[in-house]
Amino acid sequence: MYAVCVTSVLVVKADIKAYTPVGQLFVFELQRETFQNEFEPFLKHYGRVYNDPMLFKCNMQSFPDLPGWLRFTQRHHYDNGFLYGTPLAQGKSMIEITVINKRSYDSFRDRLIITIDPPAKRMPYQAEFFIPLREIEKVLPSTVQEEIRQDMMRMWKTDRLDFVNITSALDRGGRVPLPLAGHYEGVYVKVGSDQYFSECLLRLQTAEHRRQCEAGGRAKIPGDCKVCSYPGNCVTWCKSTLIDLSRPVIPPPAPTMGPGILDAGGVYDPPESPPPRDFLPDYIVTVIVPLALAIILCLLLAYIMCCRREGVYRRDGKTPDIQLYHHHTIHGNTSELRSMAGCRGVPPPLSTLSMFNARTRETAPLFQTDSPSIPLILAQQEINTDTLPRK
Repeated sequence: MYAVCVTSVLVVKADIKAYTPVGQLFVFELQRETFQNEFEPFLKHYGRVYNDPMLFKCNMQSFPDLPGWLRFTQRHHYDNGFLYGTPLAQGKSMIEITVINKRSYDSFRDRLIITIDPPAKRMPYQAEFFIPLREIEKVLPSTVQEEIRQDMMRMWKTDRLDFVNITSALDRGGRVPLPLAGHYEGVYVKVGSDQYFSECLLRLQTAEHRRQCEAGGRAKIPGDCKVCSYPGNCVTWCKSTLIDLSRPVIPPPAPTMGPGILDAGGVYDPPESPPPRDFLPDYIVTVIVPLALAIILCLLLAYIMCCRREGVYRRDGKTPDIQLYHHHTIHGNTSELRSMAGCRGVPPPLSTLSMFNARTRETAPLFQTDSPSIPLILAQQEINTDTLPRK
């Protein structure tokens, strides 16, 4: 066991190398089983292998993201990951692959070197088909690609057919499907060949086919084009297009010469000052009109607050005399009681006297009564006397 562990540590992992030509689909599958053996090689030696969930993270070396032509997808941690895309220029891309074991949280890093070679085949005739009952993870495996390729070879009536690109419908602006059975994202599959289109594919360019698609119905395709060995590989003809790259691309028309474009050899004489502009309408709209509305609102508020008040005299005139007499009588009696309370000569109660004079620093006696022989609490004179009432 010690020897196996030392060997697994000393083994240097070589870079993964892949090659792809320009203009053709590149797919690289990250298999969980391969990286599972990298994490725990000694367990495989003793016949014990876990089925751990794996998380793949891919980015270009020294960069946080992938190249523009390359994409990565992995639906679940128990599924394999896929790097796919179509390179458009020659070169070399170094991809760092980080694998995280979600059971033990061990990590492993590998490097994939993709060498992009010159175009190997010339494919001037290309066709893009929409497969609605597929998802991108289910189309990228080589076995499924071969099934789709065989069906399209029968439609095209040629065996010289290669994949150009595979794109999820979500990358084309499609809606995310509901997480229910029977709902799929949809996939766009583009294939190319050096052979011209078959007769059934040329019907996609007819006016009758466009009319049926614009009407919202399903276009009728003859039986020789309805070839799909698996129902999930059937295409939607109204979203399928043909691309002919054999014809020269017509350049866009030159811009029309107008008053803002100088003629050849012309001299532009800028004006000395801009044309005059009347700012009075803008000033009226932005300043005068809001100010007038504010003044009107202030006058209306002042009239409501000042001119619409009832007043004391008008209120007293509407009040009955008996009610006014009672009101004045209550006020007079209250004033008289307050004046009588202010001139009383009796000593203040004990509760209002302070126990300590802050000015003279004298302490008042604890009990102040008229007769010093009678305590304030009778129970203090005879301790064992029961003061509760008895029958």
